[in-house]
This record gives sequence, C-alpha cells and structure tokens, in this order.
Amino acid sequence: MSITLRRQVGQLIIAGLEGPRLTAMERTWLKLIRPSGVILFRRNVEEANQTAQLLRDVTEITVEPMFRCVDLEGGLVDRLRDVIAPMPPPAAVFATGKPSLFKKQGSLIGQEARMLGFNTVFAPVLDLALPASSDVMRTRAVSPDPTEVAAYGSAFLEGLAAQNIVGCGKHFPGLGGGNLDSHHAMPVINRSFEVMWREDLVPFRLLAAQLPMVMVSHASYPQAAKEKTPASISSFWMKKILREKLRFRGLIISDDMEMGGILTQCSIEEAAIESVASGMDLIEICKDPELVLRAYEALLSEAESSISFRRIVHGAEVRIRRFKTRPPILRIPTLPRKTAIHKLALEVNRFAEK
Repeated sequence: MSITLRRQVGQLIIAGLEGPRLTAMERTWLKLIRPSGVILFRRNVEEANQTAQLLRDVTEITVEPMFRCVDLEGGLVDRLRDVIAPMPPPAAVFATGKPSLFKKQGSLIGQEARMLGFNTVFAPVLDLALPASSDVMRTRAVSPDPTEVAAYGSAFLEGLAAQNIVGCGKHFPGLGGGNLDSHHAMPVINRSFEVMWREDLVPFRLLAAQLPMVMVSHASYPQAAKEKTPASISSFWMKKILREKLRFRGLIISDDMEMGGILTQCSIEEAAIESVASGMDLIEICKDPELVLRAYEALLSEAESSISFRRIVHGAEVRIRRFKTRPPILRIPTLPRKTAIHKLALEVNRFAEK
C-alpha cells in the first residue's frame, strides 16, 4: 500500500524546476515523487532544443505520462517570447472583434507549445476586465462583459485543441473584482454570490463542458461564500459550485501554492492538505523544491493516517490517470528543427501585425 499511496500522492503535484537543466538533486526528487507534471518558466527556457530536451529528460525520469505545462497567454504572460516571437496580449486580440483571430491566437500558442514539447497551456484568462483589477490584470483580461469573455475563451480553446494542447481556464471563481495581486497577498473580493453568478461565473458556466482544466484562485470571497478562506482551500467553491452547480467534469488545479495569496494564510503543509480535501485534483508548486517535498510528505502522511483522506487522494488520482490517456499527454517531446521555429516565428509576427 505504501508504494501505491506514494505514487498516488505524487500524481497530485505539478512541480516547477530551478533552471534550464536538471540538477542532481532534481533528478533525485523527481524519481522519488514522480509528480503528475512539471511547469516551466522563463528561467527554464534558454532556446528551443534545450527546452524540449529538458522536458524529455523529465519524462524519461518519471517514466509515466506527464503534464508538461507552461503559462502562455500572450503579452504580459509569454514564457516563449524570446525563443520564438512575442505573442500579442489577449486584450489586443479581443479588440479586433474577430473570433477567427481569437481562435488563431489559440492555435499559434498551441503550435508554439507543441513544438517545444509542452502538452498543457494555462490559458485562457476568464477573469472580467473590471475597474477594480485593471492595475493588476491589465492586458490579460479582455472585457467586462462575461459573454464576450466566454466567446473569446471558447474560440481560443478551439485553437488550442486543434493543436492537441490541453487548455485551462483561470482564475475561478474570478479575480475581476480584486485590487491586489495574489502573487503577493490574498485579494478579498466583496461581491455577492448573486452578482458573481450573473457576472464573474458566467464564462466558467458557459465553458464548463469545453474546459479540460480550471485553475482556482487564492482570493477570498466573504460575501459570496460566507467564509474568509481562499477559494483554493474552499469546498464551497470547488465542490458545491464548480462540481455540483456548474457540473464541471475536468480537472481542478490550484494557482501556484507558493503565492502570497495562500502562504500568508497557512503553511504549505496545511494548504496542500486543505486544498485536496476541499476538491482540488492538482496542486502547483512552481519553484522551491523544499516546498514540493514538504507538501508531498504532508499529503502522504495525512493519507496514511486517514482513511477518508486516502479515499479522496485515490479519487483525484483516478481522475488524473483517466485524463492522461488522452493523446496529447502520451506524446513524447521531439527536438524541433530550426527551420520550423523560424517559420512559426514569422507566422506569429504576421499575426501580431494584424
């Protein structure tokens, strides 16, 4: 049981890496934990072949199919801008008013990701572009109108899917009403549930059947949920609203558990256990290997001592493994050709000019 349980707990974690190549320590803990996936940032990306090789190395070590994740929204959040070409921001693409270009952006981002060995892109942003969050979200959010946000998100997801890339809507249940950056502190969003149901939740409601993954925020919604805890450790938001009311059947993933929005409220051990107990399938820990190991050991210890928590872990792991039978997750990264990278860069530049 211990070996099986260790593997199940590892499947709940998406881990970050420290640099462009695996260290000896990283190879050791990757073999131990066998995380469900990895996420790369600009610190991990020097050039195309190096990035693809890094993802190949991780896949070989863990043996099993992996989520190879990257944040690729365009504009402010574009990890591949220096390797391929800068992708225009979502707000600029949306401003064209052309759904064909919304889909084209998703397709180009999907091509970029696939070419470098990724299979999962954490986009589109489905937060509303409200005045409260304008200084935080900036060009990441496309519109204050929830139906327009959903239209952009739907076309973008179609583009990703056409390239066999898994998309992820974020940040449930919505950061549009917040004025703090959850990277540093926990936003407290005082919007009633009635308002959120008519506005913030509409993109998630309309896209629930289309979204493969939904990312949950580290914001608190005391008026809507009648609790002060972040959504990322709230069964109200994940079980009652996302699973039951919205009937979402994809995977639920946390925003980075190293963010101030959660670690100012509790320890990494508490955050990991509470999030999984509240309905989270996957937790992201994006940089510090110590936090990855602490979260892993906390989850394992809780599962060993609690039958009910062990059942929750098993249920999440079953959902994850079923998801991993999809072709995008099974494909092993190949090294890209320079000519293909150059051709794609030209296409992205032409799209940006449009």
